[in-house]
Amino acid sequence: MSEAELAARLRAEGLAPGSWSNGPGDGYGAHAHGYDKVLVCVRGSIDFGLPRRGQTIRLEVGDRLDLPAGTEHDALVGSAGVTCLEAHRPAGALAPDPVKRAAGSW
Repeated sequence: MSEAELAARLRAEGLAPGSWSNGPGDGYGAHAHGYDKVLVCVRGSIDFGLPRRGQTIRLEVGDRLDLPAGTEHDALVGSAGVTCLEAHRPAGALAPDPVKRAAGSW
C-alpha cells in the first residue's frame, strides 16, 4: 500500500496522520508520551524497544503500532532508513498495552 492509502485508512478512523523520516541507524532514547500514539511504517523499518517489558517490536512496511500513553519506549531505525505516519489520540483511547498489527491485518 502507498503512503497515501495508509494515510487515508488512518483518516477513516478519525486520525490526522503526519509523516516523519529518519536515516539508517538513527535512534531515540527511552521516553514516554502523555498521549496515545498510532504509528504506521511506510518505508524501511524501525525497532521500538519496550525496556520495562524486555520486548522489541519491529515495524516494516504496512505494519502498525498502537502505543498507549505512558509506555516507555526507544527506537532504532533499520539499515534502509524509515518513513512513518504518526497520529495521536487522547490518553486512554487505546488498549492499555502496545499492540502491533501486521500489514494487511488492520
